[in-house]
Amino acid sequence: MEAPVPPPQEHPPRPRSHTVTTTSSSFTANLSASSSTLAYDREFLRTLPGLLMVTEIVLGLLVWTLIAGTEYFLYPAFGWVMFVAVFYWVLTVFFLIIYMTMTYTRIPQGLCFNGSAFILYLIAAIVDASSVTKELDSHNYNSWAASSFFAFVVTSCYAGNTYFSFISWRSRTLQ
Repeated sequence: MEAPVPPPQEHPPRPRSHTVTTTSSSFTANLSASSSTLAYDREFLRTLPGLLMVTEIVLGLLVWTLIAGTEYFLYPAFGWVMFVAVFYWVLTVFFLIIYMTMTYTRIPQGLCFNGSAFILYLIAAIVDASSVTKELDSHNYNSWAASSFFAFVVTSCYAGNTYFSFISWRSRTLQ
């Protein structure tokens, strides 16, 4: 008969050290400082610039859809209005996303954007209004007249946002 094997001796667990030492280079420190998650600014749509931007998007959509439903391509003036309306509609949607995600803190304010939108929309609204006559095409008259009205409303919204962008820019330069 064999002798019984003694059970292995259990040693009490040794205390472990909880100290961790890490080092980082300036590259990783800069990388971690510059990359972060996007924030979502729920309050932006409640501000006057936010409301103006949403109005620009909605009414700008009306301007170019009212013209797009007609034979605008037969008249060069309406082609210009379509270019301005669609171009700034797309950019305004883009800027709304930038403001909603607070990416504007990394990108300079939109004074140039709003100022150029105001000037070009004003020109487009004047061209639109001066081109609307029943002699051209009485079938499309109502759509063109409505687009002209909304073009002036959108122009005034861009004028408001230009003003607020200017105030914001001015307050930063005075500091």
